[in-house]
Parts: sequence; C-alpha cells; structure tokens
Amino acid sequence: MSGKKDDKKATSSGKSTSSKSGDTGSKKKELASGLEKLPKKAYEAELERLQAELVEMQAWLKETGNRLVVVFEGRDAAGKGSAIKRITQYLNPRFARVVALPAPTEVHKTQWYFQRYIEHLPAAGEIVIFDRSWYNRAGVERVMGFCTTDEYRRFLHQAPIFERLLVEDGIMLRKYWFSVSDEEQERRFRSRHDDPVRRWKLSPMDLESINRWEAYSRAKDEMFIHTDIPEAPWYTVESEDKKRSRINVISHLLSTVPWEKLEPPTFEIPERPEGASYERPPREEFKYVPDVASELL
Repeated sequence: MSGKKDDKKATSSGKSTSSKSGDTGSKKKELASGLEKLPKKAYEAELERLQAELVEMQAWLKETGNRLVVVFEGRDAAGKGSAIKRITQYLNPRFARVVALPAPTEVHKTQWYFQRYIEHLPAAGEIVIFDRSWYNRAGVERVMGFCTTDEYRRFLHQAPIFERLLVEDGIMLRKYWFSVSDEEQERRFRSRHDDPVRRWKLSPMDLESINRWEAYSRAKDEMFIHTDIPEAPWYTVESEDKKRSRINVISHLLSTVPWEKLEPPTFEIPERPEGASYERPPREEFKYVPDVASELL
C-alpha cells in the first residue's frame, strides 16, 4: 500500500494544499487540485465506450456464471453515487443490483454483524454493487460511537476472514475508496443545499462529518491497515473531479475482471402480418394523460 495520504486537509486560508493556477482567465478549467477538467465531449465519448464494455462484461458474467461484488466506500459527497449510476445505467437490472442498506434495526443488532449483508451477495451471473457496505462499522459507526470498542476490534479481525471466504468461494470482490478533499466536500454540500432536487442527499450525519474530518481520516487509515489484503485490496479513486473519477473507476473495474467479448445473439425480426382484422376502439372511450408537453412548443 502506498504511504501517500489521501483526503487532504485544506489550509487555514481555505486554499487546497495542492498547487492551483492563478490564471483565472485561462480557457482551461482547473480544479483546486490543479488538475485540468476533462472536456465534456471527450468525457462523454469515453464514458459511452466504457459503458458498452460494461454491458459486454455483464454478458460474459451471465454466460459463465461468475459472480462480482463491488464495494464503494468514501466520505460523504465523494462521488460514489454518481459513479454507480454511470456503471449501472445500461446494465440489465435483472442481473445487476445496487445495495444501499438503511441503518440496522434492533433485530439486526442482535445478529452476527455480516449477516444482513450476506443475503445480498450475488448468485451466478450477477453483479452486486454495495453503496456503502459492511465497512460502515469501521467508518461512521466507529467515529459516531454507534458500536463498542470490542465490536469495532472484532470487525477489523473478522472482515479480512469474511472477504477471504468470499474470494475462496469464487466471488470476485473489488473495493474502491473515493478520496476527496475537505474543501471540495464542503463545496458539494453547499451545492446540494441550494439544489431542491438534491437537498435530500444532505443529512445531519453528513454535516457532522465536517466537524469530525480528522476522526474519519484516522478511522480510514486504520481500516486500510487491517483490511487491505492481497485477496481483496483497496483501490483509491481520486475524486476531486467526478468525471475523472467515473472514467478511472470504470476503466479499472473492467481491467480487473477477466471478461471476454462474446458474440451477441442474433434475432430475425419478423414481418408484421398483413390483413389483420383488428380495429381499434374509438379514442373517446379511453382516458388519456393530458398532453401538457405541447405547451412547451
């Protein structure tokens, strides 16, 4: 594992610790990290190409009966959700599921910690993406005090064992950590707050993560020490630029699954029969949705 520390803290002046161009009049759009933003056309073209490959990978998984689990973790507003949307956008939903579990119930709290995650593991030919996962215990539960120290330590001991069992049984397991700076996270929080269709994404728990930034950093570092194992390593996704992170994580996922392109099935679309005797009833007999769209013309 690299010793480079991610999720950098901004300086007291509010500027990123990374270099930033001072030429505000430049045609090239730069992030606080100094990275140039991807051109929209280049991004969309590459995303479309990668999404087509994801469809081909899914066809291979279905044909071979392989199983794939992808874990997405990271700070709040790090870009996990938008990356998952791009991955699943064109996949067959019958064989690709996103699991985003709510807080555990009182019954769940009496079970073995991993029990409620096991029931969501894939069957043959399926892809399961965890939008947050069993690593809640090493992150939010640890930082917010929702678990005891003994429960936390037990998790760090059992998680590698649990994941080795999954891999040993033939499940392909990929784990991604989305890394974002505190400056960019705050900017995204404010953007969500001002957007009525995305305000639901904000919660008191999200905002508390600002106050506990360093505690989350220490928890993440400790989690990596214990769970970055050869059988299921962690891969960090730099997510200051969401477009870059989407391209990078999809490309990496495709490169780590040994899929092969299969010849798609061919179908012969029949000609519509002539001389059908069916006559549609008068439109007046049915209730139609009003054509409010015509008001936009």
